[in-house]
Amino acid sequence: MTDPQWELLLRTIDGEPLDPPPVGLIIDSPWLPGWAGVSMLDYFADQRVWLQANLEAVRRFEQVLMLPGFWAEYGMCTEPSAFGAKCVFHENDFPSVEKTLADHAAIDRLKKPNCRTDGLLPFTIRRLQRCRPEIEAAGHRIRFATARGPLNVASFLIGHTEFLMGVKTNPEETHRLLTIVTDFLVEWIGWQMDNFDSIDGMLVLDDLIGFVGEEDFRQFALPYLKRIFQSRNVSVRFLHNDAAGLITARHLDEMGVNLFNFSFNHDMNQMRAAAGPSAVLLGNIPPRDVLANGTPEEVRHSTAAMLDSLEDRRRVIVSCGGGATLNTSTENIDALCAAVAGA
Repeated sequence: MTDPQWELLLRTIDGEPLDPPPVGLIIDSPWLPGWAGVSMLDYFADQRVWLQANLEAVRRFEQVLMLPGFWAEYGMCTEPSAFGAKCVFHENDFPSVEKTLADHAAIDRLKKPNCRTDGLLPFTIRRLQRCRPEIEAAGHRIRFATARGPLNVASFLIGHTEFLMGVKTNPEETHRLLTIVTDFLVEWIGWQMDNFDSIDGMLVLDDLIGFVGEEDFRQFALPYLKRIFQSRNVSVRFLHNDAAGLITARHLDEMGVNLFNFSFNHDMNQMRAAAGPSAVLLGNIPPRDVLANGTPEEVRHSTAAMLDSLEDRRRVIVSCGGGATLNTSTENIDALCAAVAGA
């Protein structure tokens, strides 16, 4: 993200009225390799391929806030790999993770990893270190520390169904698991910040928080997310949850979140009512059915309709309800930007 783009993001967070509002997209490995014409495996394995794909995207879409920007991740494998999870990589498919915990009793033997040495984490840091000179030569800076969220990582370690069942059947063990994972994530985010003095934001992605009810959210999500977001003093505290998000939205202020990306199934005004006035809402075009699979005219229509429905355009970044998905075309992103510019 360039300095002017970062300043625009901060102005949006401050609530400054902006006409037109900014356009932003979460871009990472599901979309970027295919758009750049490279295999997903090469994107992960070759830092030159990764760097050139990211540079090509930020140059082609200069008007778009690419979030988090130059994301050096390995899909869902990044954080679970530090716990020893088996990671399965494919030539042109998203990598997958196999669970490491046989049952809830195995949590007692789980140890917090060393984020400086374990799994894919050192490779993530080294990629950014080696590519930083070229990133900055292009006018961009590494702005965000990124991590999958505590429920997300915990569910990869023990299994999604097993984790959600454990909230009810094994609450003590589930809290122990979340504590270990959260301790690790706080250190991982801090280690990224310690390596890059340009970081002034954190992005935490956790869709599993959308699968629990109000009381379980308060017990098993809120305290851990609150600890992560308040672990470092940064200007941008960005949460992504494109599952059910109304419960999450009601707790953004308490967590300290000031930028929220959520499911397109929630109306923007409905989400504003739940989130309150202080958080920036990033959305809310359907990512697959419209931005990826729709025509440019359908993208323009959907974007215009969303903007026309807004009761207040402050603290809004026009985007899709989730990350950019596979097969999202240049033409459709251009249509999104054109619709915002003409609104």
